[in-house]
Amino acid sequence: MFESIWESVQSWFLTTCVRVLIILAGTWLVWWILRLGTSRLKTRLAADAKDPEAEKRVTTLVTILHGAAVVILIVTAAMVVVSHLGLNLGPLLATAGIGGLAIGFGAQNLVRDVISGFFILLEDQVRVGDVVQLNGQGGLVEAVTLRHIRLRDLGGTVHYFPNGNIDRVSNMTKQFSYYVIDLGIAYGEDTDEVASHMTRVVEEMRAESPWSADILEPLEVLGVDRFEDSAVILRARIKTKALKQWACGREFNRRIKKALDLAGIELPFPHRTLYWGGQTAGETPAMASAPAESEP
Repeated sequence: MFESIWESVQSWFLTTCVRVLIILAGTWLVWWILRLGTSRLKTRLAADAKDPEAEKRVTTLVTILHGAAVVILIVTAAMVVVSHLGLNLGPLLATAGIGGLAIGFGAQNLVRDVISGFFILLEDQVRVGDVVQLNGQGGLVEAVTLRHIRLRDLGGTVHYFPNGNIDRVSNMTKQFSYYVIDLGIAYGEDTDEVASHMTRVVEEMRAESPWSADILEPLEVLGVDRFEDSAVILRARIKTKALKQWACGREFNRRIKKALDLAGIELPFPHRTLYWGGQTAGETPAMASAPAESEP
């Protein structure tokens, strides 16, 4: 009896177990080839991309396809292993179908997330490396999947947004960007002169590296935008490459401050003129004197 059991165990190890090990080894080999091929495909497509925008889209799509292929590979290998273990796949598949239908009714949010994620990728709304605002929260896109989008804000906090819950997407780095300038100057200054200084500063930046590669067009002066309590707001904007607007804007602010200081142009600060009751503008208010203390 024990000899027959031992022979059965040996037979199982020499047949079924070896086949399962071969299937697992083949699965690992296919996974390794898939990973290597995906990496090379990503590198090649990124090299063929004509601009950083196309490169980011390629990176996002290849990553999604790689994840989907890995899932299909694992499910297929699991089904083959189960069949070699002697289990009947028919009832299992039927049970899985019924269970999947029940899970589908209970996992409507998951289905909604996947469908929304598919259209986000299809319409090229968000890619890895973009700076976006999702439902009012801004940050750098670190990962885009069919399930969610992962952002990291300036403070390093990571935010996860299920695709089905995203109501508004604001992409600040799509193809190109603008740095909008609202420069406040004193009411007594000449706005045309200030605009000429702003234009000159941008042209100097365009003649220097690395700003020459980042700034795409000359400064666009939009004109006097509004009147504040103590300043006239002059609005302009700089067209830059995607993700470069903040660095160019900070350098512009540094240079325009120095240029306006050298030209003697006042950058105002909030101030108010107070009038004493019963007096008109132009009159000098009388100084109130404190009563003198009597000597002891």
